[in-house]
Amino acid sequence: MHHPQPHISTPASASFAAAAAFDFKPAKRRGSYNCGRCGLPKKGHVCHVNSSTNPTSISTPTSSPSTVTVENSSSASRPPHAPPIRQSYTHLRRALSFDDIETRADTPERDLDDSDSPYPGTDLDPDNEMVSGGLPAGCLWEVLRRLPPAGLLAAASVCKGWRETTKRLWRAAEELRLMVPPRGQLRFIGSVLNKCPSLVRLSLKMESDVDATMLACIAFSCPNLESMEISTSNTAVNRITGDELGRFVADKRCLTSLKMEGSSNLGGFVLSSSSLSTLWLSDLYSLSKMVFNCPNLKEVSLEFSRQENDTTDLTTMVDAMGRSCPRLQNIHIASVRLSHAVVLSLTAANLRGLRMLSLVLGSEITDASVAAIASSYSKLELLDLSGSSISDSGIGMICNVFPNTLSRLLLALCPNITSSGIQFATAQLPLLELMDCGMSVCDPDSQNSPCDERGDNELPNALNNKLHLMYQKLIIKHSRLKKLSLWGCSGLDALCLNCPELNDLNLNSCKNLHPERLLLQCPSLQNVHASGCQESLIGAIKSQVSDSMASLENQFQCKRLADGSKRVRAPDCLSQEASDDKKRRKVVEQQCKVVVD
Repeated sequence: MHHPQPHISTPASASFAAAAAFDFKPAKRRGSYNCGRCGLPKKGHVCHVNSSTNPTSISTPTSSPSTVTVENSSSASRPPHAPPIRQSYTHLRRALSFDDIETRADTPERDLDDSDSPYPGTDLDPDNEMVSGGLPAGCLWEVLRRLPPAGLLAAASVCKGWRETTKRLWRAAEELRLMVPPRGQLRFIGSVLNKCPSLVRLSLKMESDVDATMLACIAFSCPNLESMEISTSNTAVNRITGDELGRFVADKRCLTSLKMEGSSNLGGFVLSSSSLSTLWLSDLYSLSKMVFNCPNLKEVSLEFSRQENDTTDLTTMVDAMGRSCPRLQNIHIASVRLSHAVVLSLTAANLRGLRMLSLVLGSEITDASVAAIASSYSKLELLDLSGSSISDSGIGMICNVFPNTLSRLLLALCPNITSSGIQFATAQLPLLELMDCGMSVCDPDSQNSPCDERGDNELPNALNNKLHLMYQKLIIKHSRLKKLSLWGCSGLDALCLNCPELNDLNLNSCKNLHPERLLLQCPSLQNVHASGCQESLIGAIKSQVSDSMASLENQFQCKRLADGSKRVRAPDCLSQEASDDKKRRKVVEQQCKVVVD
């Protein structure tokens, strides 16, 4: 749809300015008052212009005798306007924010810049513009910004107004999440990234292989990139080496967050950046060197493959990381090669700002390691020692050092702890909000335990400890606990929970838990996971949960009517009727969900 610009003579420039000021008004929110065919006011008007007529010359009256003549198509939905005023788009909201939308590279490519646009350098304010069909551009903006890239490409071919809006959406985008299919073409990815000069956050789900060419394309197309995340599917291979990753980090001076999966081909890396604060790398394997020259690094997550022939020297790595990254606050390391020596190297670094420590799958981490951690870092808020060999004595040391700071404690896959240690931890840690003790209190006589099904060979042989030869009971009373995980605790036969704030409970594979010995006094429960449990136990859980909801619904006071005829439920004050109704509706909405499958 072509709109030629009006020809304005020099003597009539003043009158045209007045006409433009009169005609260029904000869009009316209650619909158009002018005819969509001829442009005249609708009140008392009968339009004689047929929708199939040819383009005509329409004279728009103004406040001055002079007129502006424009060749206008009969399909226009509004009177002809003056050329729009150039305005900034920095106030526009973030665009292209969506989850897991497939963008296939075999889609026919289109020019996202739309060089054939009559106003290629104009950025309009969507709140003060009308597009084809009488739709305010602000509404169109809100609709189109929720579309995936493939939808934007299709919307750009509808009309000129939609093309201009999609063009501004691409230019204003700050966050982009793409799924790259197996047949994805690098040219397509590059063309998408080149249309987003303001892009600062990029997330790629790779179904095809990732190599240095893709990394170079990202570096060239996104000069202001601050956050990058690359995740890979089971069929994709990450071929990026350590040298290539080091050059990318060094060149991106604005990069603050880097998260990458499938990093098995790094071999070794040297990361030097003054801006990088978050680093997540997974599937690491046999690294020859790891150098962190990142003084502002605050969070690091390193997950190694679970292969026994991994030759990574974690002791040297942790020592170098502690000396070169003094501002570290969150550390997560998952490796079967974690040992007491690695813990000693970490405690020697004296990281004063450390708040979260996660050392997972280290079967050689013992109570002595807990003592070293407690003596060096007394302000931890999260401690994760899942897969370690600590016992109830280690739990006692944790409770003695962190009673005023620790809010999350994860001790899954720790076969040396008992229900007594778990119960002691909940009694001595008043700020505890999350606790995970999955696969810790197990039944050694069970032939079909989840350990055997999963094939977790890294679990220590201490599973046959004499402390587990009899079934155990667990009693927890806590005022702030919100999430509790007891998955795979087949050694429990009795459970009593009195936690008013608990909203998520995981009892998966607790197959020896007796329904008669289950007591749930948790009125805030929203989800109970009971996959792999007995049918009688599932029925007992549903019964107690429904009874808890019913007791909450009947908590309002009852009184008799004035004549003593019957008892009715009523609040203390008539002025609180509305608030009580809201409470009742809230109680009905917050029903607990028992997840079985």
